[in-house]
Amino acid sequence: MNSKTVSRIGILGVLLFAASSILGGYSIEGYDSLRQLISETYAIGTTYGIYLRMFGIIPSGVLFTLFLFYAKKHFPKHQFITIGFYGLVFFYGLSTIIVGIFPCDYGCNPGFTTPSTAQIIHNLFGFLTYLTVPCCILLLGVGLRKTNHSRLSNHGILLGSLSSLFVLYLFLNPLTHFIGMYQRIIESIFLLWIISCATTLKKNEP
Repeated sequence: MNSKTVSRIGILGVLLFAASSILGGYSIEGYDSLRQLISETYAIGTTYGIYLRMFGIIPSGVLFTLFLFYAKKHFPKHQFITIGFYGLVFFYGLSTIIVGIFPCDYGCNPGFTTPSTAQIIHNLFGFLTYLTVPCCILLLGVGLRKTNHSRLSNHGILLGSLSSLFVLYLFLNPLTHFIGMYQRIIESIFLLWIISCATTLKKNEP
């Protein structure tokens, strides 16, 4: 798959995920994006949750998986680059698909009281995503330093570091009143890296 096509897949995935997150908030009366998680918009029992999952979250996960898998082939072979891309394939691409297939309970059950199986799986993969994705982006940034992709390298180091700080804060303050805001900042950083990577691929098209 040529780099231009791969780039388009990545951008499409970002647009689809962002649109799903924004539209999902408008689908629930009284929803507060600063205080509520993205997952609450497509949780079990929400009116439009099934549509957001089937036509938004899951397809965007598929696009992310394809983008990250094929993007790796257009960058130099280096241990950090390989680990970083495969980590993102599993813990961002496939994980996005899994949390869409297994949504959280209505309201996302913050107290984790008698959670459903779907809630347990959803929380596990959400935790793994936030634990690993910042590290993968950082690895890619470091691995690309000695290549001709210095711009993407700098973005990887910066965005990986920023997302690590926000994830650390969120892990230390899981009951913060502004959990929705912090989650959206983290997700936006992830998406910014995908845009940066997709832009790099597009510029490299012969």
